[in-house]
Amino acid sequence: MFQNKFTTLKPEENDSNVISFIAGDLLDGSQDIDENSLKESLPILPLRNTIVFPGSGLPISVGRSKSLKLVRALGKRHRYIGLVCQKDNTIEEPEKDDLYSIGVIAEVIRVIELDKNNLSIIVQAKKRFEWTEFTQTEPFFAANFRILETKKADKEDKEYRAILDSIRDSMNHMLNILGDPPKELLQTINHESFTGMLVSYSATNLPIENREKQELLSINDEKEQAYRLLMILNREIQILELKMNIQMKTREDLSQQQREYFLQQQIKTIQEELGGNTQQIEIEEFRKKAKTKKWSKEVGDIFEKEIAKLERLHPQSPDYSVQYGYLQTIVDLPWNEYTKDNFNLKNAQKILDRDHFGMEKVKERIIDHLAVLKLKGDLKSPILCLYGPPGVGKTSLGKSIAEALNRKYVRVSLGGLHDEAEIRGHRRTYIGAIPGRIIQSIQKAGSSNPVFVLDEIDKVGNDFRGDPASALLEVLDPEQNTAFHDNYLSIDYDLSKVMFIATANNLNTIPQPLLDRMELINVGGYISNEKVEIAYRHLVPKQLENHGIKKKAFSISKPALNKIIEDYTRESGVRELDKKIAKVTRKIARKIASNEEYPKVLKPADVPEYLGIEEYTKDRYQSNDYAGVVTGLAWTAVGGEILFVESSLSRGKGSKLTLTGNLGDVMKESAMLAMEYIHANADLLDIDPAIFEHWNTHIHVPEGAMPKDGPSAGITMVTSLASAYTQRKVRKKLAMTGEITLRGKVLPVGGIREKILAAKRAGITDIILCKENEKDIREIKPEYVEGLNFHYVEDVKQVLEYALLDEKVDNPKVFTIPEEKA
Repeated sequence: MFQNKFTTLKPEENDSNVISFIAGDLLDGSQDIDENSLKESLPILPLRNTIVFPGSGLPISVGRSKSLKLVRALGKRHRYIGLVCQKDNTIEEPEKDDLYSIGVIAEVIRVIELDKNNLSIIVQAKKRFEWTEFTQTEPFFAANFRILETKKADKEDKEYRAILDSIRDSMNHMLNILGDPPKELLQTINHESFTGMLVSYSATNLPIENREKQELLSINDEKEQAYRLLMILNREIQILELKMNIQMKTREDLSQQQREYFLQQQIKTIQEELGGNTQQIEIEEFRKKAKTKKWSKEVGDIFEKEIAKLERLHPQSPDYSVQYGYLQTIVDLPWNEYTKDNFNLKNAQKILDRDHFGMEKVKERIIDHLAVLKLKGDLKSPILCLYGPPGVGKTSLGKSIAEALNRKYVRVSLGGLHDEAEIRGHRRTYIGAIPGRIIQSIQKAGSSNPVFVLDEIDKVGNDFRGDPASALLEVLDPEQNTAFHDNYLSIDYDLSKVMFIATANNLNTIPQPLLDRMELINVGGYISNEKVEIAYRHLVPKQLENHGIKKKAFSISKPALNKIIEDYTRESGVRELDKKIAKVTRKIARKIASNEEYPKVLKPADVPEYLGIEEYTKDRYQSNDYAGVVTGLAWTAVGGEILFVESSLSRGKGSKLTLTGNLGDVMKESAMLAMEYIHANADLLDIDPAIFEHWNTHIHVPEGAMPKDGPSAGITMVTSLASAYTQRKVRKKLAMTGEITLRGKVLPVGGIREKILAAKRAGITDIILCKENEKDIREIKPEYVEGLNFHYVEDVKQVLEYALLDEKVDNPKVFTIPEEKA
């Protein structure tokens, strides 16, 4: 690169002689030599990288020992030295064979002492010379020489002038290519008076190899030397222009990328000043979390792809928050992270018994599952469906199972769910898209094998937004949920280790394909004794804690709890009972806070003071004093109940049958079947067939505001009609349930456990059931059926033989048939 050699020297401050020399004398181009001052032997100063041309002047740093001795040996009169360049600039102590033979005789104008081992001399080159023989090598080099004369060019030669003008233009062009040159330098080069020094100055400062400069110096013809210099200048300019073109092309290719990079760096700097680059911090946090994940290679590749997208997005872009939320979901999910199951069967049984009274089937199923897990080590988790009336503890059972298995617990309520996206999630193309509830709950649990309670699965709806129940088919199918696909996540997730527990009140509203995927376990209602135990062990302590009452300060006796159950609740579960106990404890808390007297132990006689008058009268068996009144057993959503079927006859024509009591279609059909059976078998009951033509029949089921349906009242209606037509009494404390056919067969019905509990509450002692329902009785705990006698039948005749007594009711109705007129 061109350098302004005149500015490299830093003379001592206020050295006006040096300053004036640089400004004027150095630029005069004088090549005259005082030959009287020359001796036969000329001191030789070796130069490393510098070749000086006659007429030019420049400062030279002197540091080698021989060179320092040479400069210090110069006298005031003998100030001429020979400047010769080394062939190899790496040689520290050159010999004569290491020096070019042609150099320049220069006059030392000024010596500046920088320090002990460093000098700086200002020289002006005069004429070329060639050394012939070295006369000394110590303490510095000296040699015999001869001056080389140069053939002068004709100043009027147009070609020579054109060459000089071209050199001047080339230098200007080169200086402009290399950068922004000083104006003073350009003015000096372009000045007419500088023409004589143009070749020497250009050759001295041209950034080419020393070998080429030495060749230029060796040329004896001034015109030829200028022409050769012009050729070198043109070549160097072409190389420079080629480099510049390449740089420009590269710069154009990278300009946009560099611009974005510089802008990003500026933003980064600003953000760091404001507290750090938020985007980079977030990305680093994602990568840090990703290193701890146990996901598969496929998931890892997707993560890297998505985080690369985030890096390219601007933090203010709307897509940035969407991408950020998606990555947050991926890294927060517990990929292949599982809690270790507790295989202590005794401990699991203890926890289940501690938290829930009864529920033997459910507990047995959980212990079985644990036992298989303990032996096999790996098992697809079962999908259980606990169904039964409200308030029996189906939902809370999930927490106990989770604790027994040492697993995390999550719960999702499906009641009233209509949108399929709530299960499978929304696609990310939608604004506000989020994962489905399944993935959200797994993320919340922080484990891939939690106990997952799907609450109220029977209350899932469907509309134009899809069918969530169908979406649950994939979730609850052990063959499919190993690769559950969430629309938002778009990555298959393994749900096979999750233990799903669904709860329902009514199986009739659950689609059959969904039912087939679940293991159904009936969680029935409780008898009074069980409710008392549940209240005493769990509900009362819970409410005392909720109301800030110490356990020793107040308690409710078991007889008082039994009175609350019998007179203030009517349910299969204990939810209403819990509310009544809470009401009592609130009133007790008020008395304690007011420093009033209160019973330390609540007794049955104290209950009306806190709960008011009895809300329900216990379903009691009614006497058999009336013909046509029979006790039946029914199943409802809140458990079993007894109901009464009443039949009465009135005079009329055409055998009209009237049904009342808010009966459903199935129950109406049962009544019609019962009537047809009585008509067809009138002779077996000693009924005159003519009666049917002159007496109308009315069947009523009390509590007419309550809807009733189902086939289980079939034998009850037959018995009621038979009693009404024969006026025979029905056996005392008898209840029955069963479906009938037109030919008189008795078919089995469901809800036997709940119906048995209702019968026991009502004081029933004998129950008629279908023979096929005998297996249901065997599954019921002995204490539930204690005091009950079961009579299993297969035909309506067996029902009537046992249910109807030969004894007539008091004041039996007399059926008269009008005489036909002749």
